[in-house]
Amino acid sequence: MKNYIKLFFVFLILPFITVAQEQVNDTIVKEKPERSAFESSFLIDNPTNVLFSKNTLEVQMSHRFGELNDDRNDLAGFYGAANIRIGLTYGIHDRLTIGFGTTKNKKYQDFNWKAALLRQTRSDKMPVSVSYYGNFAIDARSKNQGLFLNTEDRYSFFNQLIIARRFNPKLSLQVAPSVSHYNTVERTMRNDMVAIAFGGRYKISPQTSVIVDYSQPLTKMRLNNPQPGISLGVEFGTSAHTFQLFATNYWGILPQENYMFNQKATGLDKKQGSGQYLIGFNITRNYNF
Repeated sequence: MKNYIKLFFVFLILPFITVAQEQVNDTIVKEKPERSAFESSFLIDNPTNVLFSKNTLEVQMSHRFGELNDDRNDLAGFYGAANIRIGLTYGIHDRLTIGFGTTKNKKYQDFNWKAALLRQTRSDKMPVSVSYYGNFAIDARSKNQGLFLNTEDRYSFFNQLIIARRFNPKLSLQVAPSVSHYNTVERTMRNDMVAIAFGGRYKISPQTSVIVDYSQPLTKMRLNNPQPGISLGVEFGTSAHTFQLFATNYWGILPQENYMFNQKATGLDKKQGSGQYLIGFNITRNYNF
C-alpha cells in the first residue's frame, strides 16, 4: 500500500514540476504544441490525452450490448442485457477538465478530472504528451440489498498517467499505467489493482480511423485473477463529435470496474477458450461556449 501512496504523491506533484519547467522554457523560446494525438477523450475503454479548450462542454454516451453467444437467439447481443453510461465534462482551463457520469451497471455515479502535464511540441523538443486522469465513483445500489455496511464501502477510485505521442498525421499511440482502488472487495481479492494499457489509432481517411485498446492487470488476486481487456474498432470523427464502434471483452464502462472484475477471456490464450465478446459504441459531442 505504501508504494501506491508514493505513486499517487508523484501524480500530485508532477503538475507543479512540469509547469515550472515550461515557464523556464517560455523565457527562451515559445514552442508550438503538436495537435492532439487522438480525436476523442476516450479510446474505447481508456481515457486519452485529449483535453478540449476552456468553456467546452463534452457530452458522452457509452453503450455495451450483450455478449455474442451462439446459444441464444439475441441478434448478436442486441436483445441481451446492456450497460450504458451518460456523462458530461467541462473545460475549466485549457489544461484541466472536470466531469460527472452515471452508469447503469451497479448505478455508478462518477466524478472525474483530467489535467495536461506535458504537451508534445511540433519541434519534438517535448516528444510526448503526458496527462493525468482520475475519478471517484460511488456504487449507488440500494442498501436494502445488504451489500454495504458503511457508506464508504461504496467508494472506488481510479488514477492513471497517460503518455501519448502523435507520430504523424495518421499514427498515434499511448501507454497508460494506472492504479484502481475499491474500499470493499471480496476476501479473495485485493483492494488495489496496478495495471497498464496500450492503445493506438491509425487514420485510413480524413474522418475514419482504425482503433485498438489493450489493458493488462498486473496485481495478482488470491483467486480468480481478472482477465486482460482487448478491443478493436473504427472511429468516425468530425470537428464536433466522434463515433466509435468496436468489439470488446469488457462489459464494464468505468475503468476500475474493468480492471478489477473482468472475467471474460480474450481468446489470445488457447487455454481460455474462444472468449466472450460483445459489441459497443461511444459517442461524444462538443459544445463551445
